[in-house]
Amino acid sequence: MFAVAIATVIGFCGLALAQLKPDTTALKVAPIEITASAISGFDRADSTKKRFGKLDWRGGLVLTSASASFGGWSGIAMDPDGQTFVSVSDAGTWLEGRITYNGTAPAGITAARSGPLKARDGSALSRKRDRDAEAVVLTGGAPGSGALLIAFEQNDRIGRFTTTGQGIGAPSAYIDMPAEAKAMRVDGFEAVAILAGGPNKGAMVAFAERARGDVASGWIWQNGVPKSLRLGGMGGFDITDAASLPDGNLLILERRFRWMEGVKMRLRLVKAATLKPGAVLDGEVLLAADLGQEIDNMEGLAVSRGAKGETVLTLISDDNFNTLLQRTILLQFTLLD
Repeated sequence: MFAVAIATVIGFCGLALAQLKPDTTALKVAPIEITASAISGFDRADSTKKRFGKLDWRGGLVLTSASASFGGWSGIAMDPDGQTFVSVSDAGTWLEGRITYNGTAPAGITAARSGPLKARDGSALSRKRDRDAEAVVLTGGAPGSGALLIAFEQNDRIGRFTTTGQGIGAPSAYIDMPAEAKAMRVDGFEAVAILAGGPNKGAMVAFAERARGDVASGWIWQNGVPKSLRLGGMGGFDITDAASLPDGNLLILERRFRWMEGVKMRLRLVKAATLKPGAVLDGEVLLAADLGQEIDNMEGLAVSRGAKGETVLTLISDDNFNTLLQRTILLQFTLLD
């Protein structure tokens, strides 16, 4: 009961402080120092436990920085080899860096740098509603030298970006939006993925954050045209991110918050063959976690490969810039066949 009470306070304060995002209009590209503290085990009661649903625990980090712009990380993309990453924040910033490892467990963050996301003309995003980046996916190359899609909510849009030695540049174009996007407002694009295989290989899939009843809205772009689909079985969860597996199966990261139960996290697998326009999708639960495990407001999900060819999942949390009561944590798991 004590844990539930603490969770209630955390949730309430998190919501209250979520509006205190830093003004990033004057932010410049610069190195950033990040301190990483290892998480000994995913299960709070048994740090030796490794198997969770259909995932094996690899390790995790609590990340902190003295920079006022550090936090709010809502999406993450990984290099295919699992070394470098790029993350985006709902305050309109990006973060690039390299994960160091102790064996297979994340040990630290090096070569980190951060900067502001930009408008199409290269200027700063001056309005808060324009800066709310929620998802990022790597479409080519690698973090630091590749092509990205970045999704925003409030001013709902999905842009094409490139990243170079100077950081993430201005968007070169925006994706054609579904007609329903005009009415989404606060529950805009929260998850974007490019299908890496299957019958719709290369297609983009996106989902809105909040479900309507037990169903969440989504779209699949076929030949550049967005077509509606839905994800059922939400059970009070909201969608926070998505990532494609190499075979085109889709992972969906979900979050649920209730005053009397705290925050929960769920990871579901949607089969590639079911990703069709008009479909009401369902998903197999691979992992379910609550405050008995080392979670926070988990919002970012990425897929990469380990040294032995295993599928590695990386998750990152959005601390709402509430460093007193929430954390930025990075978690990694191995997906079992």
